[in-house]
Amino acid sequence: MRTVLITGFEPFDGAASNPSRDAAELLARRQPLADTVFAAAQLPCVFDTSLSVLRAAIAEHRPELVVCLGLAGGRTEITPERVAINLDDARIPDNAGAQPVDRPVVPGGPAAYLADLPLKAAVAAMTAAGVPASVSYTAGTFVCNHVFYGLLHLIATENPTLRGGFVHVPPNLQIDRIADGLTELTRTCLETETDLAVPAGTLH
Repeated sequence: MRTVLITGFEPFDGAASNPSRDAAELLARRQPLADTVFAAAQLPCVFDTSLSVLRAAIAEHRPELVVCLGLAGGRTEITPERVAINLDDARIPDNAGAQPVDRPVVPGGPAAYLADLPLKAAVAAMTAAGVPASVSYTAGTFVCNHVFYGLLHLIATENPTLRGGFVHVPPNLQIDRIADGLTELTRTCLETETDLAVPAGTLH
């Protein structure tokens, strides 16, 4: 039996809910893939504690795959992220009132990590299922990128058999459809070793 850990964030910036948390919880209720346990965890939208909560969830569930979710307010598609950068530069305070500027996520860590997941194949699977999706090359510099970088740093330095990545979800797509898309993404990540050799880059 495989275990997949899906995380979402608590509401932030005055919002009453967060679709990333709602989608993670829906997947845990649905259990949509055979021979796979979906475990959900809520992360605080707080720089100083988000990674410790993620670490605790990984230690508890011992997953083969971790998919961290976050909300991207200006997007209309599900966007798996390819690049995590070693930078916290918060435009707004987090839920604890912290607003770090030009601070590394991990002092002395690499400038960036690339997600080692079949993101292009996952986007193709979501699109084929009728869910809008595209690869993203910026996870921002708020708590989402902080968690993304922290996860990939943990994998690189402590847990090389673990696979993981980050996916931004849009605010106006129905939670059912987000969960449908994430089911296809998860299936693809579990079953695909080599990504599609197709262009998915951007011009700017």
